[in-house]
Amino acid sequence: MPERISRDDVAQVAKLARLILSDEELDRATTQLGDILDHARDMAALDLDGVEPTAHPYPLVNVFREDVALPSLDREEVLAAAPKAADGMFWVPPVIGEEP
Repeated sequence: MPERISRDDVAQVAKLARLILSDEELDRATTQLGDILDHARDMAALDLDGVEPTAHPYPLVNVFREDVALPSLDREEVLAAAPKAADGMFWVPPVIGEEP
């Protein structure tokens, strides 16, 4: 069986995703992600020759409804409740490039 994902690998992925995990959460995530990857390996090993690709096991049909605009909140009312707004939009601080 191939090597399971390491705790360090999961810690690196968490860092890239800007997640701060406790030791317990990191251990649990390592186990769970390892199980998921094991299952993916099992699926990749299946012999699917002659099996037609499909997105659903049953023929499904979308049920569409008419797109009707309904009354909504006033933009100024919503922005007035925001911690910070500028030029009719919510203002949020930048997060890309900062260390978690």
